[in-house]
Amino acid sequence: MKRTAQVPLLVLTGLGLLHTALFTDLYLRYVKEGLRPLLIISGALLLLLGLAHAALDRGSADEEKHDHGHDPGHDHGHDHSTAPRIAWLLFLPALSLLFYAPPALGAYTASHAGSEAVKQQKRFAALPATSPLPMTLTDFTTRVQQDKELAIKGRSVEMTGFATPVRGGGWDLTRIIFTCCAADAQTVKVHMYGTPAPPANTWLAVTGTWHTQGALGTRTAAAALDVHSTRNIAQPVNAFTDDLPLTPSS
Repeated sequence: MKRTAQVPLLVLTGLGLLHTALFTDLYLRYVKEGLRPLLIISGALLLLLGLAHAALDRGSADEEKHDHGHDPGHDHGHDHSTAPRIAWLLFLPALSLLFYAPPALGAYTASHAGSEAVKQQKRFAALPATSPLPMTLTDFTTRVQQDKELAIKGRSVEMTGFATPVRGGGWDLTRIIFTCCAADAQTVKVHMYGTPAPPANTWLAVTGTWHTQGALGTRTAAAALDVHSTRNIAQPVNAFTDDLPLTPSS
């Protein structure tokens, strides 16, 4: 890659980051919401660096041309400031940030990952009387496998996530969780019983009761639900957390 191509690469990357983080929610496909300010700062710095680089190169070229009366780019007949040709591929992710955002992680990734191990929890707060009871997949799994008071027994709960088909039949309600970004994503799943598998990556709100399998309140209890009803929902803004869903921005 010639030196003259490095400037547009910096500018395109900076513009792509600014476009993604300032004017869309697409950045949430790849990083947690709290990293948005850093993306904006990084995009601005790359853009300024590219523009400054271009201005300095132009100034240096004009000065040398004035001093020597010829174009310095022709001194040796070729440019020494080159990089391997494969470096041109760096333009692809830069352009994709502007024109085609890579798809978010989904059912394919989840189907090849195990479910996240729930953390040990000794004390549980009393559950509200709301029915159905909104719960995250992690909270449901933790209650099922660790709550000695069996507070989840017989309770109608509602959880949200996307559908992940299971090899051999059936499906899981799934959430993918970013600790920082897509590179450290973890998966939490609750198996669904009593309803046909919807298309992969379909976002759903599912209502049901714990599927009796194993001893409730122990590690033998299955993280599973007998489904009473489902309804399609839009992918929430906080899709890569295991929080109660936030309404997508309009």
